[in-house]
Amino acid sequence: MRTLILIVLGLLLAAAAMRFTPAASRGASVAGFAVLWLGVVAWNLRTGLSHGYSLAEELPIQLFIYVVPVGLALVGWLRARPRG
Repeated sequence: MRTLILIVLGLLLAAAAMRFTPAASRGASVAGFAVLWLGVVAWNLRTGLSHGYSLAEELPIQLFIYVVPVGLALVGWLRARPRG
């Protein structure tokens, strides 16, 4: 359940970053979100390790938590940017 909550939170934050950033700055906004979200995922990884889970157990889950919101933010930015 915690994994789902973090993914939904990441998606909401990514959507907010895209929505409230001017079009010219969205690339920087996506990059900033990716760095911020990496910090959140690192904190979650540390929490899982401190509760006795191994790195081999935690790493695939944390990778999924990171890639889904950042990947969708990147795809959203690429689709919304002006062509030309």
